[in-house]
Amino acid sequence: MTVAYRAHWVLPIVSPRVTRGWVHLDRGRILAVGGPGEATPAGIDVVDLGRVAILPGLVNAHTHLELSWMADRVPPASAMPAWAAALVSLRATAGPDPVPPIEDAIRGARTAGTALAGDVTNTLASYKPLADSRLAAAIFRELLGFNSPDPQRLVADARRQLDGLGPLDRLRPFIAPHAPFSVSPELFRAIARQAGTGPLSVHLAESAEEIQFLRDGTGAWRDLLGRLGAWNERWAAPGCGPVEYLDRLGLVSRALMAVHCVHATDGDLQRLSAARATVVTCPRSNRWTGAGTPPIERFYASGVRVAIGTDSLASVEDLNLFAELAEVRRLAPSVPAARLLESATRHGADALGFGAEFGTIEPGKRADLIAVSVPSAVEDVEEYLVRGIEPPSIQWVGEPEEARP
Repeated sequence: MTVAYRAHWVLPIVSPRVTRGWVHLDRGRILAVGGPGEATPAGIDVVDLGRVAILPGLVNAHTHLELSWMADRVPPASAMPAWAAALVSLRATAGPDPVPPIEDAIRGARTAGTALAGDVTNTLASYKPLADSRLAAAIFRELLGFNSPDPQRLVADARRQLDGLGPLDRLRPFIAPHAPFSVSPELFRAIARQAGTGPLSVHLAESAEEIQFLRDGTGAWRDLLGRLGAWNERWAAPGCGPVEYLDRLGLVSRALMAVHCVHATDGDLQRLSAARATVVTCPRSNRWTGAGTPPIERFYASGVRVAIGTDSLASVEDLNLFAELAEVRRLAPSVPAARLLESATRHGADALGFGAEFGTIEPGKRADLIAVSVPSAVEDVEEYLVRGIEPPSIQWVGEPEEARP
């Protein structure tokens, strides 16, 4: 049905907000956006949503849905290797990742206004729940292998696994390496060779121990690899930082999603910005895992594209991206709210390869739009939105009640 929705504010993201605007939708697509001086098309229904802000559905650029069963089961840690060791230990006690917690997590994300996610998976347990949901996703089949005897075969097997998934335009599968301390140079190169122009998600510069490991091959990550039987005696520390390391391996490009970057230097950020790569920040998770506090204001000052993720329920309280935005705002008080909203929508969609479909309100894009109720005392709507919004204040524009998550 073709309908125009009026709202007190419309936030196209790609252009300044429109006060007392409207959005014309038809068969799941955006046809037009207008302001108070522009009449809605003749002969169509007009629905006035009242004092709400219409904006694109949010983009959670980094999460791990298959870990949802670990909620509240991996305690916060003071150092990331210790937290990771606890997660690995817990996972070793379990069988296949259970599906109901994944389904609950997807519903929670949708209820909180998320339209698109970057889901990192080792088991593909999240694929069917995603296919059965209304959430769109880039699905990153993550590979680990610090001492893999045959990296080419590991990548080829993963590629066949992804090729065997049913075709669904809303879900797009890619292969991704985990991190510099868990992936050998040979495996990094093998993944890069098959990646093409698709997005490439890598956990990068996440912990101080990662910096130490790449500098001289020592520290807690080296110790954990040894305990897990994953150490490669042939590996030699590159003696550089993580961004330079990936650049040497040919992975720093526009396709790169450098996730976390808590310990990225100004030089690292300049290198990523020059390559038009994306930094994905997940500050609540960084605090939980002991990775540290991301330098979010430096991210924006560097000019690098910034997207926002929640990470998994193993290291964060919920998958509400508005809650993540509130933490980003707390850590970056000088960054304009409009730029933060762009990170939670347009930049995430572009990084995940869905920029033609999601992230802005423009003719031709998908009509996955949300309306957020705004109190009468609020004047700066962008600032209000980045201070944290709870699900009861969010509705999906044009979706009947029974279709909502």
